[in-house]
Amino acid sequence: MKQLNQFGIIPFSNKILKSMLVNYKSPNDKISSMMNSGDIIQIKKGMYVTSNDYRNQKISTELLANVIYGPSYISLDFALSYYGLVPEKVTVVTSITTKRAINFSTCFCDFSYTHASLHYYPIGITQQSINNQFNFLIATPEKALCDKIVFTKNVHLKNEKSMNSFLVDDLRIELKLIKQLNVTIIQNCINVGYKQKELELLMKIIKY
Repeated sequence: MKQLNQFGIIPFSNKILKSMLVNYKSPNDKISSMMNSGDIIQIKKGMYVTSNDYRNQKISTELLANVIYGPSYISLDFALSYYGLVPEKVTVVTSITTKRAINFSTCFCDFSYTHASLHYYPIGITQQSINNQFNFLIATPEKALCDKIVFTKNVHLKNEKSMNSFLVDDLRIELKLIKQLNVTIIQNCINVGYKQKELELLMKIIKY
């Protein structure tokens, strides 16, 4: 179906797909047929991407993360790995959302979404480009680190020593990279009220 070429790596909805199938007596049957033939791949109920035959680029998991569940931005472990702050490759695309927390498993990878308040959510979000064509939302390095501290459970960071150990020993972030972070974004996170004491410890390590 040549019309599928227009989507490239962009996910599309069931509604958009049906608008292309108005001449079919049963659009739902046609969609099922397209899935069975491999022309389209279902990401979740009502959302699809085209197969390799209809695109010349690899599907972007970052782009999928924004579209599968939104509003959301990529953060936490995946963002820290994306920026090279942590050495390990992260296989689950981790995001922050204002909706309830949820996980999705797809044929491309797994996606995890953590809930944040409307006040905290918009701080430190930026855009990154894929081949200068498509943009996705991701936390700045500072916000990704704040998110990791804020949303990691059962971690007790009571002083600079414990914070330093968490950053260097647990996350394996090099101190020289931490020193380069923008404290303004961290201060904005502190002002919202999430784990203020812990984020203030982070500020001290960056400054001194």
